[in-house]
Amino acid sequence: MQLSPYVLLLVLGLMYLILGMILDGISIVVMTLPIVLPVVTQAGFSPLWFGIFLVIMVELSQITPPVGFSLFVIQGISGEPISLILRATLPFFLIMILMAALLAVFPDLALYLPQKMIR
Repeated sequence: MQLSPYVLLLVLGLMYLILGMILDGISIVVMTLPIVLPVVTQAGFSPLWFGIFLVIMVELSQITPPVGFSLFVIQGISGEPISLILRATLPFFLIMILMAALLAVFPDLALYLPQKMIR
């Protein structure tokens, strides 16, 4: 069975969101990157592009409850209840999902400047 590269990205994005609910960012990267990177490069994606996509997905997972470390940092600084912080971060969460989708559809958004530096 042949898996579409975009279905692979969707599955990986969901996996990173779910992992972000229970783990911190560096643990997610260290545990998954050795397994996922060969699969992604075999699917035809640039390792540089996937690194950028991975950072966005890990940052996105840091504002997902229940572990969402960034949420607890904001709560500690502001003293506001976590429910208020969750509602306030929802627009940013949706924008980051849109940004990840745009990067998946238009990979040159992430690769334009690095390609210009190589030339």
